[in-house]
This record gives sequence, structure tokens and C-alpha cells, in this order.
Amino acid sequence: MSPRRQDPGSTPATMRDIAAAAAVSQSTVSRVLSCAPTSVPIAPETRERVVQAARRLGYRPNPLARGLRGASTNLIGAVVRDFSDPFFAGAIEALVVESMAHGYNVVLGHVDGRLDEAISLTSVLETRHTDAIVLLGDMQVQPQLLADLRNSSVPVVGLWQGTSPLEFPTADTDDRAGIWAGLGHLESLGHRRIAFLSAELPVDYRVREDAYVDFMHDRFGGVPPGYLERCPNTLAGGDAALRRLLELPEPPSAVATSTDLVAVGALHTAHSLGATVPQRLSVVGYDDILIASHTVPALTTLRMPISEIVSHAVGHAIALARDPAAVRTPSLEVFKPTLIVRDSTAPPAAGHD
Repeated sequence: MSPRRQDPGSTPATMRDIAAAAAVSQSTVSRVLSCAPTSVPIAPETRERVVQAARRLGYRPNPLARGLRGASTNLIGAVVRDFSDPFFAGAIEALVVESMAHGYNVVLGHVDGRLDEAISLTSVLETRHTDAIVLLGDMQVQPQLLADLRNSSVPVVGLWQGTSPLEFPTADTDDRAGIWAGLGHLESLGHRRIAFLSAELPVDYRVREDAYVDFMHDRFGGVPPGYLERCPNTLAGGDAALRRLLELPEPPSAVATSTDLVAVGALHTAHSLGATVPQRLSVVGYDDILIASHTVPALTTLRMPISEIVSHAVGHAIALARDPAAVRTPSLEVFKPTLIVRDSTAPPAAGHD
């Protein structure tokens, strides 16, 4: 009687099981399933018998065992700065989809900015449990992690590294161009009193805030008193910051933000205080997270080209993993965000520009 496919929850099939089912040696099974070159050719019918037995038994290779042997595990390690940020949730999804399209699975690791809880990847890298590592977010507050990666034989590709030193092939967005596009949109509508909500991130990243300051100096001679508000990168942070802006003697007619999360909090406050959007207040976000198109009103924002950035990173990481001799010189590929105009922006009310 031929062996049956393994039932869910039963002991996984091994190469020994496949060898018995196909009536061949275990070494033959190993060479067939690993596609390893052989000095003595394996007959096509033998290969087919082994493959069919593996399928029938539901055999799945063990990535850990393959990593210990130095073979490709078809795993990409993703180290994420902040799981709580909706932006990174979208980036992780894109990374998983793109990796699977290349035949790879993703192993997730998390760092949250506290040095005492930084993930240590040294053992994983030394045994090659992953073929490549992708960093999601600025890791400057994780010096030990960066040191582990810097000294690893596993290729590393960085995404959205911000102010981290350029040590790996990296892809990022032109945040300055994005902020200027959003502010330029408000200016084109006739707004002059434009405030900015600057989200405080786990790292000291001020590029978007600095771009706002430079724009206001360039177009209007400077930032009006109280118009630059720093706040936590949360819904509550955006809520509280807009309340402070609306209490000014001359409140703004428009608000730009450095993240959509803060912008959504601002929309909530505007509604609760009767500052109708966009009739009395225009709001522009940044990132185009999933909820941005479903707020009321739908949020005008800068769309981060997540799919293009992730596709570039995964392709680069896999290419480096497959070619140990490939040059891993630090580099920076820059992508431009796109202005997405929705319902949260309009010309200012008469006399309120």
C-alpha cells in the first residue's frame, strides 16, 4: 500500500519517508529535492517518482535546516521600526506580497526604540536563517542592531532610513519635494495662513518640518507665531495640536501635517469644534495610509510610492542574496511622492485666507 498524504497535525514527512515511498536512497531524494548537481545522472523517471512521492506525502523543506547547511532558505528577514504605525502595516503587506511573488516568505522582527528591548539578529545572521534582511524605518537609535547587520555576511537593504548613516543599499522618498507639493497645492487654492503639525517620531527626523519652514519663508516671509505645532504621531496628538491652533487669535485657514495619522486626528477635532472641513479649514496629510480615502471628508494627502519602493528593495535584496560576489556598496534610490487631491482641501472662505 502506498503511503498517504500526511494529515494536518501529524508528524511532517521526512526525506526518509519519501525515499521509502519512491524506493530510492535518501541521498537520491536529497539531490533531487535540492536540485544539487550530481556526478552520476539521475534518470528522469526516478526524479519524477521522487517528486510525486514528496507531493503525495505533503513534504515541506525545513528552512532552519537548510540555513544551517548554508543553502538558500527562501526567507527574507524584515526588521520593522514600529508595528503600531499604520504606514508600516501597509509597507509590511507590500513586502510580503512582493516577496511571495519571488518565491520567498518573510520573517518579521520588531524594534521599538528602546535599547533594552532591541532585537538581536546575530545568531540568525550567523546561521543564515534568512537569505537577506530588509530594514523598515530609521534605525539610528539601534546602534547594536546596525553593528550586527554591518558585520553580517547576509545582504541588507534599507527602506525609509531617514537620518540613519548610509551604510546599505537604501530606498527612500523625497520628503522635501512632497511637503512642498502639498503646501503648493494649498497656496494655489489661495491659502496664506498655513499651519503645520509635525509628528514626533521615535527618531529625530525633521525633514518634513524643515521643508514647511523653508516653504513659508520662501513664499510668505516666514512662519506666523504659533503655526508650527509638534505633537505625538497619534490620533490624539493631532487632535490636541489642532485645538491649540484653533485657539490662536488668528487661526490658520489650512493645516498641513507630516503624517496622515496626525491629519485624521485633526479632522476629528475640526468636526467636534465646528471648524468645517474644507469650508473653514483645509487639511493635507502625508503618506496616504489606507484610512485616508475613507475619512469624512476624504483626506488630501501625499501618496508614498510604497509598492515601487518595496519592489525595488526586494528585487535588490534577492539579487544580492543570489550572488555572493555582488557589490554591496551603500547607495540611495529616491522616489517622489504623488499629491492625491480629495475633499479635505478647498479655497479659503472669503476674508479667511
